Amino acid sequence: MEYTEGVRFDSLDLSPEIMRAIQRRGLETTTPVQAGCIPPMMDWQDVIAKAPTGTGKTFAYGIPIVEHIDPEEDCVQAVILAPTRELAIQITDELRDVSIFRPGVRTVCLYGGQPIGRQIESLKKRPQIVVATPGRLSDHMKRRTVRVDNARTVVLDEADRMLDMGFVHDVTRLLDRMSKRRNLGLFSATISREVMDIAWVYQRDAAEVTVREDEQNKPDIKQFRMEVAQGEKADAITRILEQTGFDRCMAFCNTKGSTERITKFLQMRGVDADCIHGDIPQKRREQVMDRFRQGKLRVFVSTDVAARGIDVDDVDIVFNCDVPDESQDYVHRIGRTGRARRQGVAVTLVADYPSKMRIDDIAQKTRNTIVPVTFDGDGNLTVVE
Repeated sequence: MEYTEGVRFDSLDLSPEIMRAIQRRGLETTTPVQAGCIPPMMDWQDVIAKAPTGTGKTFAYGIPIVEHIDPEEDCVQAVILAPTRELAIQITDELRDVSIFRPGVRTVCLYGGQPIGRQIESLKKRPQIVVATPGRLSDHMKRRTVRVDNARTVVLDEADRMLDMGFVHDVTRLLDRMSKRRNLGLFSATISREVMDIAWVYQRDAAEVTVREDEQNKPDIKQFRMEVAQGEKADAITRILEQTGFDRCMAFCNTKGSTERITKFLQMRGVDADCIHGDIPQKRREQVMDRFRQGKLRVFVSTDVAARGIDVDDVDIVFNCDVPDESQDYVHRIGRTGRARRQGVAVTLVADYPSKMRIDDIAQKTRNTIVPVTFDGDGNLTVVE
């Protein structure tokens, strides 16, 4: 069923503790995906939800999960699998927000790149909710530091991304171990063949929830492209920031080396920039992300590892320092801006002919208008006629 509107939270028969947490966030009305998913998940029904990134999927499954938790039970009652550590951390923060007025509900986050000993200590506190990347959860299960066979709810968040990343065998092994589950939620931006396979095998009479990118929830993003020389990208970003005054910016690169170079060149030009990529230690990555979330970092530079892991509602502008290889990556990158019904801006820097061919192809496949811009003789940003 397709959902285009939200409903009032107070119409969903939620507990006073959950309503208090929702009101603390200043929320009165659900998003469409929350309106579609909360009632069936509260009734222990399987759900398969297709919704764009940034439409409130974490609360769509998080609220029913927290409502169902029995704080008196020390076993794992719910498992949420996420493709990246960044998304897992973000989900954990959201769940802790939802459960803030439910004492005794404990959530743990398990992911690679963090010392496993620290996670084992957290597991000794007997959490009822486990948020994890599939590989690290499998590691803990092999070590017998966590048992999930009593889990009643299982959720795969960003299921398409997770299965695309090669986690399909880890995921199916984990699902096979959780034979007592009462409901399974699949949340995905696209329903790929792999997602459908999981649904056919592991779900029964699932409630199908679809949220289209209509005018109500489609991000309002002005998209531009600018041809620059390879060594002038940092200059272009700096000049655009000077002219616009934007102070909350994300910049995406295709490689770790490009990420480091752009960050260094921006810093040399006096721009407050920092970066994350796969070779940076996890603790350092978390520090950079926290600075950005708190509004203490102007330009956050990253490889695509963070394109789905950072959920900040007020990013002013996204720069594609390199044209991504896939249309889907372009959509996920620019989707960091234009959220919460604010207008966003995305600028793609094009440095060579192959990049020009790729951005032309992306514009055609995504049916987006990407307007060419340049600096005029006075150094002002202007549309190329």
